[in-house]
Amino acid sequence: MTKQKRGFWLFIFSLIPGAGELYMGFRRQGISIMGVFWGIIALSSTLNIGILMLTIPVLWFYSFFNVHNLASLSEEEFYSLEDTYLFHLDEILRDKEGFLRKYQGFVSLVLILMGASMLWNIMRSIFYSFMPAFIIDILNGISNYLPKTIIAVGLVALGVYLVMGKKKELDMEDDDIF
Repeated sequence: MTKQKRGFWLFIFSLIPGAGELYMGFRRQGISIMGVFWGIIALSSTLNIGILMLTIPVLWFYSFFNVHNLASLSEEEFYSLEDTYLFHLDEILRDKEGFLRKYQGFVSLVLILMGASMLWNIMRSIFYSFMPAFIIDILNGISNYLPKTIIAVGLVALGVYLVMGKKKELDMEDDDIF
């Protein structure tokens, strides 16, 4: 880790998500914030999911205030901080096989959906020159709403799964009390 920094350049770099953390010497944190920031933009534009862009301001504000909080720490506190990845990516990277085994279905589904979306966009642009206008309108409607629908169903399913897991946990605690 480098020397704690303050001043004009810190402010300038804090305006770019991840760059301020990199400037302060927190490489893992800066790279992961920057990767998530640009990954959200790429995913949102590739899959045509504009609502995903609502997370960008949250990530930007997190990065901006994180840099300024780091700069406001005393030297002892600053030097005692550990440079870790966002979302504990260092643990995931250490145990790649275990992570893939645990989340293989989810990772597979995400990769299949992304690949299918990309293929759909390629095939759609090729076949548009051969199809009548009313079929093109139908396909445009499907291509605009299908990725959003799949993501929405996935979010609802994840929410139900989390609620059911919490309910089971609470039921187990009730059984332990009696």
